[in-house]
Amino acid sequence: MTVLEAGDLIARVEGAAGIIRLNRPKAINAVTLEMFRDIDKALDRFEADPAVGVILLEGAGERGLCAGGDIRALWESSKVNGDLGKILWREEYILNARIKKFPKPYVAFMDGIVMGGGVGLSAHASHRVVTDRTKLAMPEVGLGFFPDVGGTYLLSHSPGEIGTYFGLTGQTMNGPDAINAKFADAVVPAAKLPELRAALTKVPTGADAAEVSKLIRGFATGETVGPVAAKQAMIDALFAFDRMEDIVAALMHDRSEFAQATLKTLGEKSPRGMVVTLKLLRLARKTSTLEECLVREYRAANEVFRSDDFREGVRAAVIDKDRNPKWSPAAIEDVTPDMIAPYFAEIGADELKFD
Repeated sequence: MTVLEAGDLIARVEGAAGIIRLNRPKAINAVTLEMFRDIDKALDRFEADPAVGVILLEGAGERGLCAGGDIRALWESSKVNGDLGKILWREEYILNARIKKFPKPYVAFMDGIVMGGGVGLSAHASHRVVTDRTKLAMPEVGLGFFPDVGGTYLLSHSPGEIGTYFGLTGQTMNGPDAINAKFADAVVPAAKLPELRAALTKVPTGADAAEVSKLIRGFATGETVGPVAAKQAMIDALFAFDRMEDIVAALMHDRSEFAQATLKTLGEKSPRGMVVTLKLLRLARKTSTLEECLVREYRAANEVFRSDDFREGVRAAVIDKDRNPKWSPAAIEDVTPDMIAPYFAEIGADELKFD
């Protein structure tokens, strides 16, 4: 069965596998609204097809699975008070929740760069495969945004304060880091992916999650702990606070090289974005379901879309690439509760809802 054989998304059946390939290699497979819609349609077909035993998500090209969403299109819409953010994030977040609950094994090859929207398509999968080339990050705070696509759910379930650290700094995880942070399940050398892919196309129809896990383990290195895990005790102490001011103060008082480098990194991020992110992470820690976190993220995302910080962050990182954003406000201590309240307010008829 062929679903889509050309364009930005390729979806087809190979043996027992429903293949979903992000196909914008020049853009590191950045995802557009149409691609989200095509993925949803492909999942409809694959779910209904009894010959499809497993789903496989992969990215075209050598650079990565997915560098995130189409930020430039969102920036252009935001500048003219458009509604792309409202539409795209609604459909994307509903898709993220669908992937989490998909009834057939869903395997994601998280090879190379995996960021933002790419995390949403892969880290909620039932089987998440990273490699020796994986560079996974949620760098949204550097865009005046926050880790969305269920990122607050994922990060809040990382051990200790590891998720708080990754969410606020946007630092990159390697494969074992991603497993330790509960974003992935197995490290498979990139050189072995073609062999694993071929094996997945031969999975017996009706195979359960345990059988697919066993197959993947046959190719895996067994690594589960990356370099960031060695800093767990330090990260737990420095990021244990519920206010950004307290985290910054702790970093300032710690004269270690790690603390000072982390302080410098935070100094480059959006103060408003950091405060919103930290509050979302703390709320997510008390939340049992991905859907509840996505509802909160959708409220906050709509507010971000209207903000000068988002437009300025994207301008500095993606449009002009001067890496010199002028944040508003410029300092964490100037971010007031009144500024933050709209990010968490209910939005009536526009609330995110799931079937």
